[in-house]
Amino acid sequence: MATVFLFHCTRFFDTEDWHVKSPRMSPTLDIVIIFTVQWMMPLFFILSGIAAYHSLARRRWWQYLASRIKRLVVPLAFGIFVIIAPWQVYLERVSHGQYSGSFRRWFPYYFDGWYGLGGNFAWMGVHLWYLEILFVFSVLALPLFLYLRSSSGVRLVEALSRFLSWPGALFLLAIPIAVVTFIGMTPPVARTILGDEGFGGWSLLPYLVLLILGYLLAANDELARTMERNRIAGLMTGILSFIVGYVIYRATEQWPWLPRGLVLSPLRGVLCWSWLVAICGFASRYLRFTNDFLKYANEAVLPFYILHQTIILTVGYYVIRLDAPLWMEYLIIVIISFATVMAVYEFLIKRRNVLRVLFGMKTLGCIQVISVCS
Repeated sequence: MATVFLFHCTRFFDTEDWHVKSPRMSPTLDIVIIFTVQWMMPLFFILSGIAAYHSLARRRWWQYLASRIKRLVVPLAFGIFVIIAPWQVYLERVSHGQYSGSFRRWFPYYFDGWYGLGGNFAWMGVHLWYLEILFVFSVLALPLFLYLRSSSGVRLVEALSRFLSWPGALFLLAIPIAVVTFIGMTPPVARTILGDEGFGGWSLLPYLVLLILGYLLAANDELARTMERNRIAGLMTGILSFIVGYVIYRATEQWPWLPRGLVLSPLRGVLCWSWLVAICGFASRYLRFTNDFLKYANEAVLPFYILHQTIILTVGYYVIRLDAPLWMEYLIIVIISFATVMAVYEFLIKRRNVLRVLFGMKTLGCIQVISVCS
């Protein structure tokens, strides 16, 4: 989540379009953005798959769906219809010279047309698309998850884990990521929402594969140990594949005759999976602990995610007018935005049950009951 926060603070200054852009931009930041995109949201879906396994381990399937609605759908709907998404779209329209006037006067226009298709209504909640897609994929993958919990499913996972423990076999999981990435680049799919790469720099189909891979990772301890053993190989492969992939990516911009999807999708599958192996492997090796800070952060992470981009855009909208050096504007945006998000969470959301529900958190009474029972 800290990576996502810093990533979005950077988006004012790279050369690609965004909701609000600074007149001071750096092509060097494009490399940072391209690198981070390869693993940032894929890691979110891997972690979501792990969370899905543990959630189903202590709930019936209908309770699991109910928890997904409370934690994902409720804050998504709140974000779409209240201040979070509308304010971001308003700032985008104003900063791009598409509207001039107050937010109050603009708000009725928020419901004119679909955002991303020439209109304003942010049906995906702008950056909250992750909640929407995660909910849809959680429902679609539920029958598979339930099967993998059956006796035959457990045997299948164990067999797969044994196969992946062979030297180098773990990296074969890059193949399904590459295949669905290529499918998303093909003309029939690319023209639909499934092929749109506006969702964290990826089309949607790879996220479903990654959600399932995360579930498998949590379902078998041996697979987690295999990830840990391959962490250095994953890191080395990830570095090499990024260098090769970036050179080819830039080259294909000058060679229109080259089948870009066919060339880049395998590289992207290897690059993405290698970094996920490295990150999850090192995490498995060194991050198997908890403390008071992590417990606090674990409860705060969803409200932080919901709030962060709206506050970053608000702060950045004014900071980029300072005509200060790029690095100074970036630091100001990071410091003020982080302090504001945490203050809103700590003094408003955390202490009021109505807001806790709207931001996908358990109510205070529920937490007290769980604490007493444990």
